[in-house]
Amino acid sequence: MDKIKVTLQYWIPQHGLTRLMGKLASAKMGSLTTAVIRWFIKQYNVNMDDAVHSDPAYFNSFNEFFVRELKDGIRPIAEGNSVITHPADARTSQFGPIENGRLIQAKGHDFSAQELLGGDAKLAEEFIDGEFATLYLSPSDYHRVHMPCDGTLRQMIYVPGDLFSVNPLTAANVPNLFARNERVVCIFDTEFGPMAQVLVGATIVGSIEVIWGGTITPPTGSSVHRWNYETTGDKAIHIKKGEEMGRFKLGSTVINLFAKDQIRFDSTMAEGEKTVLGTPYAHALNHDSKASVDTPSIEQE
Repeated sequence: MDKIKVTLQYWIPQHGLTRLMGKLASAKMGSLTTAVIRWFIKQYNVNMDDAVHSDPAYFNSFNEFFVRELKDGIRPIAEGNSVITHPADARTSQFGPIENGRLIQAKGHDFSAQELLGGDAKLAEEFIDGEFATLYLSPSDYHRVHMPCDGTLRQMIYVPGDLFSVNPLTAANVPNLFARNERVVCIFDTEFGPMAQVLVGATIVGSIEVIWGGTITPPTGSSVHRWNYETTGDKAIHIKKGEEMGRFKLGSTVINLFAKDQIRFDSTMAEGEKTVLGTPYAHALNHDSKASVDTPSIEQE
């Protein structure tokens, strides 16, 4: 049965199905929308107690429900300049060293950092012998993605691709999955070197959004798109640890890349373990413990 589930993904019209589901998810259909949301909450055991609005009838569309806000303070952000925090409620799929420019996807499968980053060899060099982590967001999770540390946006890359599911079954059976799926690569400069935060698309993921640019996917065409940003001055985009940086409309995966000898993962990290936004994820090495630079943050919704 598992083999059939994976094989079917090669044959279904991934992009057509995703566009259709995206339109349905954004549609405002009154009581029908509410009924679908109630079914989803029950089916996936979604915890609505953490949400600002817990009544399914509050949401005008499924997408509004899916990117629901959390109550203030419900995910406290671990303090400390050297403490890097989890960017999302998720589950750790894989983590560890980037070896020979490659990241582990699952047992028997790996992929290159250069492919993941849209084929940019020079950018991939910044993460040679560094560390990576892959975090899977299940349907029941909160689907806004936050910053694990203070960062200044340097570059964003949209990479077109397939739209396979990113669940553990597919990750274990589809080679090169995360470097072949559609994705948005965000490169930040931090106090401990460059950091990549990659938002990976998947089947029926209606869109990926970032707070500085709105909806990034799906654009028209099949070309890689790149945006470069000023990192100093009034136009620089600074986002502080714990602040929202993007969101998925229907679930997916976040991949972080860190430079060599800059971080160590927290002792709580383990494959398959649940992660909670704001809790310790990793620790910056050789941090001078000086106060963070006081930079303006992006205004939230």
